[in-house]
Amino acid sequence: MKIFKYLLFLILIVLIGGSIYIATKDGDYKFEETQVFNAPQEIIFNEVNNLKNWEYWDPWNQESDHLIISYGDTIQGEGAVLSWESDELSDGKVETLEAKPFKEIIQKITLAQTFANTSGKIYWNFEPLENNQTKVTWGMEGKQSFKEKLSFLLAKESLTQIMRPKLEKGLTKMQQIITNKMNQYSISVDGVVNHGGGYYMYTTTASKISQVNEKMRPMVTEVANFMQSQNIEKIGNPFVLYNEWNQSNGTAIFSAGYFTPSEVITPMDANVLNGNMPNQKVLKTVLKGKYDNLEEAWNKAYDYIDKNGLEVAEESKPFEVYLTNPDTTPNPADWVTHIYIPVN
Repeated sequence: MKIFKYLLFLILIVLIGGSIYIATKDGDYKFEETQVFNAPQEIIFNEVNNLKNWEYWDPWNQESDHLIISYGDTIQGEGAVLSWESDELSDGKVETLEAKPFKEIIQKITLAQTFANTSGKIYWNFEPLENNQTKVTWGMEGKQSFKEKLSFLLAKESLTQIMRPKLEKGLTKMQQIITNKMNQYSISVDGVVNHGGGYYMYTTTASKISQVNEKMRPMVTEVANFMQSQNIEKIGNPFVLYNEWNQSNGTAIFSAGYFTPSEVITPMDANVLNGNMPNQKVLKTVLKGKYDNLEEAWNKAYDYIDKNGLEVAEESKPFEVYLTNPDTTPNPADWVTHIYIPVN
């Protein structure tokens, strides 16, 4: 009987000692993953901020085919809620607490069963880099309960070892999703229309064909700044007029500028000049997407001319009008370019 009492006493001591050890064990956790995305800061922020996008890249959804997802009254910004039910992964909920465009998002995550109905903090940081790249950090932090510390004390892997690969997987998948969205484009040939032409301010240069898009942006800025300094009114959007296109040599001579309502006499030493485009019939083609797709858009336009028996007006010059500005429209899938080829 005494031995039995001693055994019970010993077990009690072990249980009390173990409980004290677990209770005093540091339960704070913080882990994060970082990736550099080839996308502007605003696009990635908007992707994360809209919780309906999460089903395509969040690691929990990717690991289960039987996840039941629901949303709150708001799906983006402060107060947005995403929740899920799963017998396989347990239930969970994410709620956005703060959304600071386009730098940071703070959220609360609650996980049931697996982590003993625990809650923690999710944080997202979006740091802009050069060349339209963004450093994205996705992390979690919080404090484990007694049950959680006991659970992970007996587990083969720590909470950090379990969760960091999930964050890495989610970031990698998200980057693929965003890249695909940015690469979407469409081309439509609208047919022959009349373009009113008019006076325009411009500057001209020669370059390799591959450098036209790179060089035209500072040229447009130069013309815009000149027009502002001289109080010259701008009409419409910037355009590029192709004076000469030598495909065999890979070179082009082109002008870039803005239309203006009347003739302007510029100083003799000015780089920006005034020209006049005639009222003319043109074939209009619309590209929505990256400028990398312009060559395909031009080819479709000329194919349309050939198939429909149209004749290119050789004495006139084709041009492009840019309805969007990459500085204010970060997603290249939303860039809109109109191509005009003069026809007889």
